[in-house]
Amino acid sequence: MNIVAGTLSMSPLKRDKCPEWNSWSQLIISTDEGAFAYIVNYFMYVLWALLFAFLAVSLVKVFAPYACGSGIPEIKTILSGFIIRGYLGKWTLVIKTITLVLAVSSGLSLGKEGPLVHVACCCGNILCHCFNKYRKNEAKRREVLSAAAAAGVSVAFGAPIGGVLFSLEEVSYYFPLKTLWRSFFAALVAAFTLRSINPFGNSRLVLFYVEFHTPWHLFELVPFILLGIFGGLWGALFIRTNIAWCRKRKTTQLGKYPVIEVLVVTAITAILAFPNEYTRMSTSELISELFNDYGLLDSSKLCDYENRFNTSKGGELPDRPAGVGVYSAMWQLALTLILKIVITIFTFGMKIPSGLFIPSMAVGAIAGRLLGVGMEQLAYYHQEWTVFNSWCSQGADCITPGLYAMVGAAACLGGVTRMTVSLVVIMFELTGGLEYIVPLMAAAMTSKWVADALGREGIYDAHIRLNGYPFLEAKEEFAHKTLAMDVMKPRRNDPLLTVLTQDSMTVEDVETIISETTYSGFPVVVSRESQRLVGFVLRRDLIISIENARKKQDGVVSTSIIYFTEHSPPLPPYTPPTLKLRNILDLSPFTVTDLTPMEIVVDIFRKLGLRQCLVTHNGRLLGIITKKDVLKHIAQMANQDPDSILFN
Repeated sequence: MNIVAGTLSMSPLKRDKCPEWNSWSQLIISTDEGAFAYIVNYFMYVLWALLFAFLAVSLVKVFAPYACGSGIPEIKTILSGFIIRGYLGKWTLVIKTITLVLAVSSGLSLGKEGPLVHVACCCGNILCHCFNKYRKNEAKRREVLSAAAAAGVSVAFGAPIGGVLFSLEEVSYYFPLKTLWRSFFAALVAAFTLRSINPFGNSRLVLFYVEFHTPWHLFELVPFILLGIFGGLWGALFIRTNIAWCRKRKTTQLGKYPVIEVLVVTAITAILAFPNEYTRMSTSELISELFNDYGLLDSSKLCDYENRFNTSKGGELPDRPAGVGVYSAMWQLALTLILKIVITIFTFGMKIPSGLFIPSMAVGAIAGRLLGVGMEQLAYYHQEWTVFNSWCSQGADCITPGLYAMVGAAACLGGVTRMTVSLVVIMFELTGGLEYIVPLMAAAMTSKWVADALGREGIYDAHIRLNGYPFLEAKEEFAHKTLAMDVMKPRRNDPLLTVLTQDSMTVEDVETIISETTYSGFPVVVSRESQRLVGFVLRRDLIISIENARKKQDGVVSTSIIYFTEHSPPLPPYTPPTLKLRNILDLSPFTVTDLTPMEIVVDIFRKLGLRQCLVTHNGRLLGIITKKDVLKHIAQMANQDPDSILFN
């Protein structure tokens, strides 16, 4: 709940229902009237916003730097096989949970849905450490994280089926059938728990329940498609401007002062938001008001219609010429739209938990409501037009502005994230508007086509590339006729591949190789002459094993021989004890031949989430291909500079 907005933006109707309600001006100067009371409320609004934002950014900076942002780009990267140590740890979970409440309460233009996916994945990762089956198997752990992502969306929106589809379409890298039903079960339990707690206080699971009484007409697909075009344009604009701002933050002095940046953006947001009641209220409350039909919101200015019921027809059919309140609300909503568009660009990506679902939906809902009211008044005053007189009788309730808001929200969210199937399912679960799937589908597909025409990447993929994560896009095909030998290292005239031998290297030799290189692992061969592959050992396991042997195993010194074989030969007297490390050796590393087409190699990296793959010829080790090598090769094939791809 937005505490700042909720404290100061309750409508008079709601306030009358709570006799204990007092504004800040009533508490401080005992009156709610006059300019000074307005200034007091204004000052307290900005003060509380700054306080909450300061606490959020300070906790993130000091205790858990990984708790900032949405978390979905990193979750996608982790599910693709890349390890970000500590990103799903206990401290990240605790700090993100606390600071998410503070960030949303500060009134900033951000949402909680993306961060809740990160929180759910943290819970899943911590639970994995309690069971050997998942702690020691990275593939099974990724299945748990996929299910956790589905549960996170289920909790955030009250949309269990949409959560499963979101994990399948947007987050997960590899989604086998058994993961599908496990994700479904996790989302079901999450939704059941949410329903038991009843956080929205309305005995419903969904966040924005709507109840439209008017079916949509075929002609309305035209404005729905227009909303889809707007959503695609907004998505492309937001991604380009937000990435440009985030790149500026990373490459300039601005990135060194995250606390100041958050406080400045919070202050600007609060100062501009307070005078307008639609920016002052929480974003979820705003969307809920925009989605609902006017008959359900008697206290809102959006319901201020003249001659609400046509008495000449017995009061049966609503007659809806807009009143002064509606026109006033339209101006305020137009200003709200401009503020949301601009301020969200600078908010997303700051060093606080910040989701993008709710702000994107708010932009689309405002645009949709504006268009819906415009269509409604057009139909009322020009009922004789051909497009209206065939299906809209005089005085009938023809146009539903709330439906336009719902379609606009889906269009803008689709333009930013490029979701399609999961987006439509989330939207009809979110609102209960099962009858309006076709308008939602039309808007979602139009927004995706328009946004893809202006830029192929969604916001999460763009942030993955900005942050330099080695991520292979699973949706794009590799159609070039290159071979594994064209990509592997070492290339011709390069130094030889760094390898370990199975029975002829001392502890000192291995420690020297470790200190002089930064590789994450080393192939193990029979001998340097034969180069026959035995297995692959990870750098981290090698370092830990040698350190433990020096501390706990008597007689192990720098001249001790390291054996990766099952049995070591008898040693001459006075020879230091050997160090057997076969237990840390991967005896079946993934290998391809030098003539394997790169199309297959890329598919293997995508499907299995590999970090490296060894290249052999008749069992003889030739080289290694890493995920970074594959990404650079794809860039080279696309006529890009492969050295321009940064991995941070």
